[in-house]
Amino acid sequence: MLDMTARQSAVDVAQAMAHDPAFRTALADLIAFPTDASKPDAPLHAYLAHLSIGLAEMGFTTEGISVEGQPFLIASRIEDPDKPTVLGYAHGDTVPGMEGSWSKDRDPWTLTEDKKAGLWYGRGIADNKGQMLINLTAMQAVMAARGRLGFNTRIIIEMGEEIGSPGLAKLCEKLKPRLAADLLIASDGPRVAVDRPTIFLGARGGATFQLRLKRRKGGRHSGNFGGALANPALELAHALSRIASRKGALQVPGWIPDGVPEASRAALAGLTPAGGEVDEDWGAEGLTPAERIHAWNSAEILAFAAGKASAPVNAIPAEARAIVQLRYVLGIDDSDLGGALRKFLDDEGFADIAITQQGPSFRASATPADHPAVQFVAASMDRTFGEPPVVLPSLGGSLPNDIFTDILGLPTVWVPHSYPGCSQHAPNEHLPAEIFAEAAGLMAGLYWDLGEVSRERLHQS
Repeated sequence: MLDMTARQSAVDVAQAMAHDPAFRTALADLIAFPTDASKPDAPLHAYLAHLSIGLAEMGFTTEGISVEGQPFLIASRIEDPDKPTVLGYAHGDTVPGMEGSWSKDRDPWTLTEDKKAGLWYGRGIADNKGQMLINLTAMQAVMAARGRLGFNTRIIIEMGEEIGSPGLAKLCEKLKPRLAADLLIASDGPRVAVDRPTIFLGARGGATFQLRLKRRKGGRHSGNFGGALANPALELAHALSRIASRKGALQVPGWIPDGVPEASRAALAGLTPAGGEVDEDWGAEGLTPAERIHAWNSAEILAFAAGKASAPVNAIPAEARAIVQLRYVLGIDDSDLGGALRKFLDDEGFADIAITQQGPSFRASATPADHPAVQFVAASMDRTFGEPPVVLPSLGGSLPNDIFTDILGLPTVWVPHSYPGCSQHAPNEHLPAEIFAEAAGLMAGLYWDLGEVSRERLHQS
């Protein structure tokens, strides 16, 4: 039987710690590291060294490891081999700071506060430094209330998630026996709304392709040649219009799921996704917006270029390019997504368009909603918050969840501490101040419960 008085003490301590000025200072210290993963001179090692000090004070042993030139930190706290082992994950890298584009001349690498709006700003506050700090704070609270954590944990902290997590798969393959655990609990991405605690069980896969059609060297006068010379911009536009319908529904065979699983449909029933900022009539027919984001596939045109829109000239462009991104759920054959697009365009009469895959890709992955570990986490959050969390079969975006499910063989439960309007990957990244204490309390309750449960309970209904 759970000791509810002691459990509530841990929750209360976590919330108090999140309100303490020391929490704000710790968060400011993390944000102050300009860990832009795209810059070769970013202080990635220094950030991990800073974290190591705090983790050591919490009783963790830490080890820095380099794989494929990327730094990682493995933090471990093993209390009892017979207790459950939880694998944690976080990333300390960020997208570029985008200095000069933030409102009120905010410095992205300085934690700033808008007291009137109740918002805290800084690059990485939502993605992912703030979320990691919330979880560590919750662990500290449990140790303060119980005298120990009550379970075993290892945490992987990487510094390259924003550039595709290079080296993470090899790290997990190399250290698979050492990283053995009963489940992964990590925090990234947004809740469905700022006031709706959420868990998601996996992530859509992501693959990005460049489509390029080049007809000649140099442009041709639009008056002297117009109407009698192929225009690659028009040709590519027609090709793109075949990939999805006028309402955005996918039309590429091999990119379309067979259907929405009933368990996913039930979990998403009545859910308003993305903070309600959706077009009800956009996307695949017969699906709700929540199903389109969390249980279906989508293709988006991220960019289209031909000529110079800011300074057009009277010329037919020589070439046109577009960037198309596919987000896809578990269940489709992703062994040759580019080949499926190639065949489709050939069949549609666009064999001249060259296709190349761009940047990193993530595979789709998910843990079943009826897995005992999922039910355990949801029940714990219900106990703390007073109502069950929203359970998403899959995050709409992509992250390296497949490494944990496919390589390490773990059930995965993600508990996000952000919200759809946080402006991650954009200027003015922020979180509401209120979310820190609430999230820390939720995680303290969860960590407390993990110290009270057997390993078997996490694997058996």
